[in-house]
Amino acid sequence: MTATLAIIAYLATGTVIALRLFNGRIGSALPRSLALGLGFLGILLHAIPHYQNLMATSGFNMGIFNAMSLIAWTITLLLLISSLTKPVENLGIFIMPIAAIAIFLENRYQTVHFLSGQLSSGLTIHILVSMLAYSLFTLASVQAVLLAIQDHHLRQRHPGGFIRALPPLQTMESLLFEMIAVGFVLLSLALLSGFAFLENMFQQQLAHKTILSIIAWLVFGTLLWGRYRFGWRGQKALIWTLSGFVVLMLAYFGTKVVLELILG
Repeated sequence: MTATLAIIAYLATGTVIALRLFNGRIGSALPRSLALGLGFLGILLHAIPHYQNLMATSGFNMGIFNAMSLIAWTITLLLLISSLTKPVENLGIFIMPIAAIAIFLENRYQTVHFLSGQLSSGLTIHILVSMLAYSLFTLASVQAVLLAIQDHHLRQRHPGGFIRALPPLQTMESLLFEMIAVGFVLLSLALLSGFAFLENMFQQQLAHKTILSIIAWLVFGTLLWGRYRFGWRGQKALIWTLSGFVVLMLAYFGTKVVLELILG
């Protein structure tokens, strides 16, 4: 029941954001605080069934759909907290439906992949930092898509519609590279903590994850260097951001899909 209410809260949040973006007449009557309030309600409701699915007597159940739900919860929480001080709540038009789908999959399909309940502090830090890095790069990818749409409309001299409701292009671009920069630092810490606290980052079940994470780190590092050195923006920034995001998601979820859903 709680999971259903969380899904409703997330979808309601996405609907309010969509109306504020696409329907000026109705959207103007819906305060920004309503979207944020519904979003935080969804976060609280999401946490209850997720905690029950995550915790088990054998340890932490990090099956693929539980992991997906945890990352969705983290992404949504980061988005809402950031929205208190920055104009990024419009990303919720994509994030909220994804979070609702993650809850549905977690509660509809039970997958099992236990982590020991006696995790070391170093390994716990590695997992948490990795989750934060994945979450920030997800937000950055959505921001890049929204920025590309905004840039295209402005170049075609069609600044009306929902584009008018977005922050200025320069602000959107600055937010994008802030997310990428912080995500890059977190991904660097995740890799360093992995090498420090895991016995062998290149063992059979971790090799693909490690190699793909390093490739994603190089992609985002190149993007930041290109931004600093050559002022990369627009289409180029979109391509590099989405490329790094796809590689990073394959690093984690690609491995879990093969091990748990296909081979499992």
